[in-house]
Amino acid sequence: MDKLKRFLGIVWMALAIAFGYYCIGVFGWPKITSGKQDDLVFGIVILFVLTPIIVGGLFTFAYYSFAGEYDESKA
Repeated sequence: MDKLKRFLGIVWMALAIAFGYYCIGVFGWPKITSGKQDDLVFGIVILFVLTPIIVGGLFTFAYYSFAGEYDESKA
C-alpha cells in the first residue's frame, strides 16, 4: 500500500503540472490578453488566485505522498 501511495504522489505531481499549464495557458493568459473587461477580471482571478491555490495544494500533497509522510510505518 505504501508503494501505491508513492506512485500516486507522482500522479498528483503530474496533475499539478497539467493543471498549472491548463490554468495559465488556456484560462489565464488568453483571457487577460483578449481586451474585454469581463475577460480581464476572470483572467486575473484565475492567474493570481486560483492557479496558486490549485497547483500549490496538489503539489504539496504529492510531495508529502511521494516522500512517504503518509506511510503506515509513520503512524
